[in-house]
Amino acid sequence: MRISLVSWLFFNSYIAIFFTVNVVLVSDQCQSDQRQLLLELKSSFNSFGKLLNWNRTTDCCSWDGVSCEAGGRVIGLDLSNQSISGAIDNSSSLFRLQHLQRLNLAYNRHIFTFPSEFDKFANLSYLNLSNAGFKGQFPAEISRMTRLVTLDLSKDSYLLGDYLKLEKPNLDMLVRNLTRLRFLYLDGVNISARGNEWCQALTSLTNLQVLSMSDCYLSGPIDSSFSKLRSLSVIRLDGNKLSAPLPTFFAEFRNLTSLSLSNTNLTGRLPEEILQAPKLKTLDLSFNKLLEGSFQKFPPNASLQSLVLGDTKFGGELPESIGNLGKLTRLELFNCKFHGPIPETKEKLRQLIYLDFSSNNFSGPMPSFSSSRNLTQLNLAYNQLNGTIHSTEWSGLSKLVRVDLRNNKFSGTIPPTLFGIPSLQKIFLSQNQFNGSLDDLHGRAFLLLDTLDLSRNKLQGQFPMSVFKLQGFKILKLSSNNFSGFIQWTDIQKSRNLSTLDLSYNNLSIDANATNSALSSFPNITTLKLASCNLTKFPGFLKTQPRLNHLDFSKNQISGEIPNWIWEIQSLEYLNLSQNFIRKFEGPLQNVTSSLIIVDLHGNQLQGQIPSLPPYASYLDYSNNNFSSVLPPDIGDFLQYAYFFSLSSNSFHGSIPWSICKSSYLQVLDLSNNSLSGPIPQCLTQMSVSLGVLNLKQNNLSGIISDKFPENCGLQTLDLNRNQVEGKVPQSLANFKMLEVLDIGNNQISGTFPCHLKNIAKLRVLVLRSNKFNSSIHCPENNTTWPMLQIVDIASNNFSGAIPSFLGNLRHLESLDLSSNHLSGQIPLQLANLNFLSFLNLSNNKLGGMIPTGTQLQSFSEASFKNNAGLCGLPLEAQCKFAAATKDSPSNSETAIHIDWNLIGAEIGFFFGLGIVITPLMFSKRWRTWYYKHIDRVLFRLLHLLDHKNRNHGRIGHWSRGSRL
Repeated sequence: MRISLVSWLFFNSYIAIFFTVNVVLVSDQCQSDQRQLLLELKSSFNSFGKLLNWNRTTDCCSWDGVSCEAGGRVIGLDLSNQSISGAIDNSSSLFRLQHLQRLNLAYNRHIFTFPSEFDKFANLSYLNLSNAGFKGQFPAEISRMTRLVTLDLSKDSYLLGDYLKLEKPNLDMLVRNLTRLRFLYLDGVNISARGNEWCQALTSLTNLQVLSMSDCYLSGPIDSSFSKLRSLSVIRLDGNKLSAPLPTFFAEFRNLTSLSLSNTNLTGRLPEEILQAPKLKTLDLSFNKLLEGSFQKFPPNASLQSLVLGDTKFGGELPESIGNLGKLTRLELFNCKFHGPIPETKEKLRQLIYLDFSSNNFSGPMPSFSSSRNLTQLNLAYNQLNGTIHSTEWSGLSKLVRVDLRNNKFSGTIPPTLFGIPSLQKIFLSQNQFNGSLDDLHGRAFLLLDTLDLSRNKLQGQFPMSVFKLQGFKILKLSSNNFSGFIQWTDIQKSRNLSTLDLSYNNLSIDANATNSALSSFPNITTLKLASCNLTKFPGFLKTQPRLNHLDFSKNQISGEIPNWIWEIQSLEYLNLSQNFIRKFEGPLQNVTSSLIIVDLHGNQLQGQIPSLPPYASYLDYSNNNFSSVLPPDIGDFLQYAYFFSLSSNSFHGSIPWSICKSSYLQVLDLSNNSLSGPIPQCLTQMSVSLGVLNLKQNNLSGIISDKFPENCGLQTLDLNRNQVEGKVPQSLANFKMLEVLDIGNNQISGTFPCHLKNIAKLRVLVLRSNKFNSSIHCPENNTTWPMLQIVDIASNNFSGAIPSFLGNLRHLESLDLSSNHLSGQIPLQLANLNFLSFLNLSNNKLGGMIPTGTQLQSFSEASFKNNAGLCGLPLEAQCKFAAATKDSPSNSETAIHIDWNLIGAEIGFFFGLGIVITPLMFSKRWRTWYYKHIDRVLFRLLHLLDHKNRNHGRIGHWSRGSRL
């Protein structure tokens, strides 16, 4: 009978497989010496993993993690991630397993230095000791393992433990003879080599395919010798300080599929050729703040799957050809310089899983993401996008986990289908212009939704009580909208998983009188912000919250007393009870041990003596209350960590304690508007190295201003207005190179015009009014005096002589008040050059001649020039004649006009000083905003602790007018 060829082949294959299996089963029987060595190894370890199942009764070749060759000898040992601890020294039985070809001890907890017997593994081709718990120098014996194909000695930077180093041997000595290496992982090893050293050390590895040396303390530039490694497919050098441009030769690596050099201080412009590399799938150059580049044109069918360029100087417009990246799954361009619209061709990116375009300047409408059905993360935050978000069919994005569209200009209603995505966990839509109402979310939102931030929009209507029925919520922020309604505290208590709740600044009334004892606490609450919610009392359950960190009950109707338990919550770091009607503290506060860092009690009715201050606080505001005691002599002992301290607008009396100078971190000290007396402590002038704002105005302080300001003085605002200070302007004030505001008006200070301050280039506000200054206001060599000066007020002194022409060089000057002095001569023509001048007062002097015509000076009212008997021309009614000037009229303070300081520029007062002292991140505000409001907003932006501060300490304009009374 004939047998077909197919049947014959099938039969032979079956027989071969049968006998092969039987041979393997028979020949894999573990040799006794191998079993014994493995059991000895087990006994030397402490382990809770697979080693527990190793025992004599079973074949060691069947043990988990053990592989054998046909003769029953162990050739592979995988003990990775077994929580092994114990010694592996030179006597370990491990080194007698001399047939090993693969050894993996990764992710264990050995706590000893490297043994030196690794060269016993003559056949080893795979060695993985990553995160095995070893420490110190790698042994030189590894360099003799010439059969190695894979070597992994890496250590994750986030794991604690001793560092690893390559010193003796160094990198060159380690790899010089390992010419078979194709995979090399040294991440986290301290190599500490310059660019030419580590690059040249690798040149012998011509077969190398994967090179991973992130966080190895390598420096640059990348040497040209690196270009010899033409077999490389994966290059990871993240976290080193290369500090040089990226070489073009990387584009010549034809096998290159992954290039990762994030956070390596790359400079210059990225070669366009690298983006065109034909096989490149992953490119990560993120966190190179000096790296520039743009997208020209992506080739059709590009291979890129992951493109990460965040936090670089990449910019320009996205080209339409971005649609050619059809294989792209991850695209991160956050915090770059991109602008313009997002191309509609983005719809071709159907494989996209992760997209982050945040913190750019993209504008125009939001494109549709309906085709990206694999999308899990969508981040377009902090751009200029506008229009509605209805272009995307949200219900089709069934895998979306997080959507972040905050800080844009989106408007219209929020699509209900957004809340119905079953996988969605986090929604951030804050700081847009969304309107409309929120209907019942309980029937639409899925249980996975744990974060909803709709704050700072224009949402309105009845508050959506259904949000409290969503048990999965952890973070709920609906502040600064127009929601209305009445909320019982028992409704809020239904959301027992909440960690952050912010309902501030709506039209809500929250009744905290009734609480459900069965739901008496939020076990996970860390942040509770209910500012401007018409609260009348403290919810009692708060005292049992073990994790409460941030509490904001400002701008409510709370009266009575602050309970003692608030100071006993050890986790509480931020407390804002400002602008309520609180009158006192529950009891004496002694030995306060709280961890409070921010305490804001301003704008209440607190009275009596100031209580003990929290010992670790950095921001303390007790201003605008009714405290009436002396300042405790040891108050400085409680300000060891404070950078902001304000007691302004109270009734404190007595002297300023010298202990306040112990506050070495203090940047803002405000004791204004009290009844403090005595001299200004001399040590305050020596604190000015760190101190940026010193406000002592409207007290009864006396004595002189100390002349011991240090040379490196950092003070930016000094306000002593309305005191009884006398003497002269100290010469050492010239050390204030950063000074922007100097207000010593309404005192008894004498002497001549302080020309010695003329080199303070940043000075913007100079107020000397109502003192006893005399003589001329002319300064020699004053062509470049005060280039930034905006406000000059030297009224009501005894200055004489001519108005100096250098005032016309103050191009930024907005307000000039020289009234009520004894100035004479003509008005210099140079004053007509002051294009920004919005206030001028030259009244009550002895000026004469014609007011310069055809200039801005005619735009001021007659009051600006009156009571100068010899002055004529518009806007005065007096016509100019050639007759002798009439007798000077006596100065009449009744007729002197006052500056409307609400019309003056934005940079006045403490805003100047504070803006640079506290943070460069502050945004410019309108000129008439309130001084303390600026302080709060700047400080709390720095700490990311406050979203809203509406301070009522006093207008800058009011402060300025007050300095003139």
